[in-house]
Amino acid sequence: MQKFDAIRPFYDSEINEALLSVVNHPMMKALMNFTFPEVADEVWKEQLRKTHSIRDFQCNFIYHTIRKVLENSSDGLTLSGFEKLEKNESYLFVSNHRDIVLDTTLLNVALFENGLVMTASAIGDNLVKKEFLNILAKMNRNFLVQRGLTPREMLMSSKLLAEYIGHLLQHESRSVWIAQREGRTKDGKDATNPGVLKMLGMGSDEPNLMDYFKKIKIVPVSISYEYDPTDVLKIPQLMAEANNEVYIKEKNEDFMTLLSGVMGPKKRIHIHICDVLDKEIDVIKAEFDNSNKQVQALAQTIDDSILSNYNLWPTNYIAYDILNKTNSFSHLYTESEKSLFERRLDKRIDAENPIALQGLLDMYANPVVNKLKYTNEFKS
Repeated sequence: MQKFDAIRPFYDSEINEALLSVVNHPMMKALMNFTFPEVADEVWKEQLRKTHSIRDFQCNFIYHTIRKVLENSSDGLTLSGFEKLEKNESYLFVSNHRDIVLDTTLLNVALFENGLVMTASAIGDNLVKKEFLNILAKMNRNFLVQRGLTPREMLMSSKLLAEYIGHLLQHESRSVWIAQREGRTKDGKDATNPGVLKMLGMGSDEPNLMDYFKKIKIVPVSISYEYDPTDVLKIPQLMAEANNEVYIKEKNEDFMTLLSGVMGPKKRIHIHICDVLDKEIDVIKAEFDNSNKQVQALAQTIDDSILSNYNLWPTNYIAYDILNKTNSFSHLYTESEKSLFERRLDKRIDAENPIALQGLLDMYANPVVNKLKYTNEFKS
């Protein structure tokens, strides 16, 4: 399978050599000292040197790292819907996307704890420019989505990516995580880009695309953070868009965002596993005979699943009420929660900058707007 070498993670046969190449790297030391603060360096180094598979690396090291992240920067992770998944079964998880690293690693923690197949996960190659991060990503079963290509290169890259995802799901029985759109949601409006589904369809060996999508078992995933640790970092791009300007990232911006997402305060986090799309795909196939319309309908179905199952937090209701100058949801948060949110606003945003303030409030309020389309009954 050399055709996938440019984008695939390491094979198990390559893991030990990769670990030996970074065991003395200062970033590995920082990672392990954070994860195992009571353990002498030589002890974890010896364990790494004895590691020969991705699963062992993930279960013995990365799992504990993410648990430590949750302990240090959150008030806990809650889960729902995982009982719908079959053990030893592979799925295509299509998720809303809020954090570069945690969306997929938290899902894998949950899958591992529930005895389910963990995922291979898409990551933009722009996020792993540093050699250590590239090696770490490949050891953690990330495959690369190539960015910054010409239209012709993009077409070829998309086909290769689609074929690889299809290969993982159908021939390696490996679940796959992919975001519903390129890049993280900046404004709280989670929406599936039909282009992502068209890309996935390029790996199809079925005459009808819907048959392929049914075969690979699409599962929408809804993840929500009470506080987005990178909320302020998203504001410059929102401001540029509000002013019709092209946003240009600072050098190392992606890396700093990655770190902020992992280490920044998040309070509570919830992941919901939606139903496997099965009968819904049958309905789409019967209703539309045009593949473009089928893909649009499937994107909408994924959105319906993600948005209707999105777990709202007091921060969402507070932002909605502040933005709309109402008390519509005041029964779903306390005065102290509101004061905490307002203090966070004051600290992180210049009150004299209305675009920045609007952007931050929208980020938290829009999930409420989204959910209002599906129900008027909210659970606190």
